[in-house]
Order: sequence, then C-alpha cells, then structure tokens
Amino acid sequence: MLPFQPHRFSVAPMMDWSDRHCRSLHRTLSRHALLYSEMVTSGAVVHGDREKLLGFEADQNPVALQLGGSDPAELALAARIGEDFGYDEINLNVGCPSDRVQSGRFGACLMREPNLVAECMAAIRQAVSVPATVKCRIGVDDQEPEESLFALVDASAAAGVDSFVVHARKAWLKGLSPKENRDIPPLDYELVYRLKRERPNLTIVINGGVTDLDAVEAHLAHVDGVMLGRSAYHEAGLLGAVDRRVFGAAVADVSEFEAVERYKPYIARRLAEGVHLAAMTRHMLGLFHGLPGARAWRRILTVEGVPAGAGIEVVDRALAAVRQALEAREARFAEA
Repeated sequence: MLPFQPHRFSVAPMMDWSDRHCRSLHRTLSRHALLYSEMVTSGAVVHGDREKLLGFEADQNPVALQLGGSDPAELALAARIGEDFGYDEINLNVGCPSDRVQSGRFGACLMREPNLVAECMAAIRQAVSVPATVKCRIGVDDQEPEESLFALVDASAAAGVDSFVVHARKAWLKGLSPKENRDIPPLDYELVYRLKRERPNLTIVINGGVTDLDAVEAHLAHVDGVMLGRSAYHEAGLLGAVDRRVFGAAVADVSEFEAVERYKPYIARRLAEGVHLAAMTRHMLGLFHGLPGARAWRRILTVEGVPAGAGIEVVDRALAAVRQALEAREARFAEA
C-alpha cells in the first residue's frame, strides 16, 4: 500500500488520449499519481472486448476506471469486471458534454438526475470493494450551480459515496461543442472550495483549467486533490516533479530523458506483440515541450514512426536530436 493518498494528484480521463500506452508513459514520470482510464461505457465493458478495453500493465497502479452509463445493474456488473481487472477505483462520469453521451443518457446530462446518480453509485458500491467515486460538473445549462452541485453531491453522499472530482465549470449541452465546453462558461473554483468547506467529511478533488504544478499547489490549500487534464498530456514532462512537489516524496525529479528510457522497454514489448509504434509514441510528442530540439523530436516521431515496421530506433533518433540541440545550446552559452 502506498504511503500517499493517490487522489492528491491525478491525471484526468481523456477520450482518445489516456489509453493504456499513455498511462504507461505517465507512470514512468510519477509513481504516486492516480491515473484514469478513458471513459468506457458500461455496455461496452459488459458486452465488448474486455482485454482491449480494460487491460493494462501490472506496474500501472494506482489506476482508476471511469465508466459511463445510467443503468444501475449494468454499471454494477461493469464495475465488478473492472475491479477483477485490477483497477483501484471505479469512477462514474457525470461530466462529459458530448452529443453521444447525451443521447445515451449519461455524462453531464445526469447532473439533472441526482437521484438516479445516487442509485447508480449505490449499485456500484455494493458490487465492488474498491472506492466508488463521481466526476461531475457544477451544473448544466440553466441550472444554478449552487443548487445543482450540492444536490448531486448530497444525494450520492447519502448513498455512501465520499469522494468527488468536480470540474469547476458548467456544461452547456445546447449550442456548445465539447471543445467549447472546456473553456466556456467561466470556471468557478470558489464554489468547489465552498463545497469542501461545507462538506469537510468528503474528499473533494478539483479539475478544470489547471495548467501547472504551481496551480496544483495553490488549489491544495483549499481541497483534497487536484486533477490535471490537457497539460498533463501536452506537457507530460511536468509530471516528473509531481512525486516530490505534490506528494512530498524524498525522490529526485524524473527528467524527460529518463522517462523515455523507462518507457522504451514497454514500447519494445508491445512492438513484439504487434502494436504499431505510432500508437505509443503519439503520447510522447509533448514530452520535451519548451526545450531545444522539441520540434525535431516531434517531427521524427510523427514522420518516421508512422510507416509499418517502424521500431525503437525511431525513438533513439528522436532522442539523439534533442540531445544534440541541448548540447548546441550549452556550447553557445559557454562561448558567451
């Protein structure tokens, strides 16, 4: 058992991004961060290819499975399957604003049905022994967030749920795309802080608009945990300081170069299983963000990593290009 509380820092569930390859890369950078799966519908888990949807590496824990759905019995079965696969937490999505989830009666539209969410969570809790949590918005459309957020949390808490991840922004299901819903309307961090103050017995994790570890540390003065989304993906290198700065672990930060070396054995294993190189390296494109050689790194991985048969040598060439750029910068500084 880890001596840390994983919810203190987590990487958000992100469709088409936080797959098993991405999580394996992120685990090379942080030992203690809680990693989330992409959202998987309960129906897909029950009826689909479970190994493809749920499988992950033994060293990836702690990792949470996020489910989408609104049928309590089906969610309970999917949760039990997820626990059997080794997930450390089962999370219900009550925040995704896409048209697809609206038509399926799950995601953010469930903010309007707090009693149904509570029923779903009660079923999940009864089905598994790992924590059952909710990820929600503060409201949808014309709801008053002060009412909708507390109604949802209180209903689920009455069903035995004690941990909530709150995206501090309303979702507009009419007239805005999922992309626009990441930036409109404004964030309301203070409401989430208030939720923690008024429900101190609950674990409250804040999400939305967090871009760096300075912001993470600032939020932790008010809530129990912080969930990082797009920045953790596009600038993955920042995760290398999470264990020291957020969890207080007595460890050195993990450099981008060290992360690549740790990730390469995983790449090699999966290549031997027939996985395409680009499926794994696409998650690495932002690893050297802001550093000399970052453009060459991205170019080599995207151009040379796509053809069939591309192997680990592509990663080595990209890494050599970054090292060369860094050495050239150091030489210029030395001359100055």
